[in-house]
Amino acid sequence: MDAPAPNIDGCLETALYVADLSRAARFYEAVLGLSAMFADQRLVAFDCGPRSVLLLFARGTTEETIRLPGGEIPPHEGFGRLHFALAIRGEDLPLWERRLAEAGAPVEGRMDWPRGGKSLYFRDPDGNLVELATPGVWRNY
Repeated sequence: MDAPAPNIDGCLETALYVADLSRAARFYEAVLGLSAMFADQRLVAFDCGPRSVLLLFARGTTEETIRLPGGEIPPHEGFGRLHFALAIRGEDLPLWERRLAEAGAPVEGRMDWPRGGKSLYFRDPDGNLVELATPGVWRNY
C-alpha cells in the first residue's frame, strides 16, 4: 500500500452486549440522560452527541448474520466487562459526580491526566466500565 489511507472522520458507534436490554436501557436513560434513537428486542441505539452512537445489544442476538432490505450485517459479539468513555465538559464534572451519587452509581476511580483532563469511572448494571472524560485526556481531545 503506497497511497495514504483516506481520512477517518471519527468513531461513529460503540457497542456493548448486555444481559438485560430493558434494564441497561433504563440505566443509560436515567443515569446518563441519553435518549434512544432506535429500539427493538435486539438493540437500543443512543444519541451520544454529534456523530456518536452507543449501541446496546441483547447478549446472544448478534451471533448470526442479520439480513435487512438494504443488505447484511455480519455476526459480532463482545464478552466480559468492557470499557468506553463519554466526553463531558470540564465545568460539568462536579455535576456528574453529584448525579452519579444520587443515582447510586458509585465512582470507582478518578484520574487526573498529564494534559489536564480528568476522568471519572463507574459501572453499568452489566459491569461495563463507563468513563466520563473532560478535554485534555488525549492529544486530540
